[in-house]
Amino acid sequence: MPGYFMDGCFVDVSRGNCLDRLVGSEGRLESRLILICPRCKARVSVAADRAFCTDSKCIYAGQGFPVVDGQPVLIDFLDSIFQRSNYKEGNGSAIARDPSRSGLRSRLHRFVDGDNPVAVRNCRSFLALIKAQSRRPRVLVIGGGSVGKGAEGLYRDPDIELIGTDVYASSCTDLLCDAHKLPFEDSTFDGVWVQAVLEHVLDPHIVVSEIHRVLRKDGLIYAETPFMQQVHERAYDFTRFTPSGHRWLFRRFEEIAAGPVTGPGVALVWSIRYLLRSLGMGEKISRLIAMLFVWIRWLDRFCQSRMAADAAGGVFFLGRRSESALSAASMVSYYEDS
Repeated sequence: MPGYFMDGCFVDVSRGNCLDRLVGSEGRLESRLILICPRCKARVSVAADRAFCTDSKCIYAGQGFPVVDGQPVLIDFLDSIFQRSNYKEGNGSAIARDPSRSGLRSRLHRFVDGDNPVAVRNCRSFLALIKAQSRRPRVLVIGGGSVGKGAEGLYRDPDIELIGTDVYASSCTDLLCDAHKLPFEDSTFDGVWVQAVLEHVLDPHIVVSEIHRVLRKDGLIYAETPFMQQVHERAYDFTRFTPSGHRWLFRRFEEIAAGPVTGPGVALVWSIRYLLRSLGMGEKISRLIAMLFVWIRWLDRFCQSRMAADAAGGVFFLGRRSESALSAASMVSYYEDS
């Protein structure tokens, strides 16, 4: 049974057969969700065991797209770090993962880092805002192979039509794609949730531009991105953002709320663990020793907000799609006023 452990209890996040949510009884896409080719933007036809571009001139009309666990892999392999060979076996993941987060390593990680109360609060705000705009909002989760910390409310809400994507298949995904080229028509979604993802894309600005494109007018975005955090997911980790840099990344969005996710205490515990790894103690030993220092993260509660933001482990942004953008001249005052 797919799910994860939270507060010692198993939470089932199974949402039924993913293909049933995308494909009609006759093998045709439901009109509620039109998929497009990530290369030529023509429509994609999806059936139980195959997916292909409907433009006969496109390379993916002949080659088609892989299907993993019943989920189409709508990636332009001619322009992506993910290759077709990744999806010949398994769930398509290039690295070992624990989507259920029930393994020992995942539990130790949660113990050292703690929970994410910021995401819990922001998820409530996100849901309240988006449900005020639409009776049944459609929300895209980018990097949703597993449920993000604090995002459980998004998955539990029966009034949300959730479309999960990632670069590997899981019980939480409906299709696989590279976020640089989202396989959806313009103005498809009421909201986008992208948590702990933008550090793993080659060009975050292109991804955010794609998010802007697929959002409807006044659509909502929620993002969490690391700042003072070491490399994770090995070769698939590329970028970090200061709070101001994160705001500039979302300059075509009106800010509703923004701030640190974790403070310098959590960042320091991470640094201790990575120092131990650098000294040759290995992943398991370094995690165990780092457990002796988990008390440091409690100091975040006493940190001054401005200084804490300058050394935050990560930052968040909750915003609304806008037709205008921040000016470069406004960024100095943004830092001073925040």
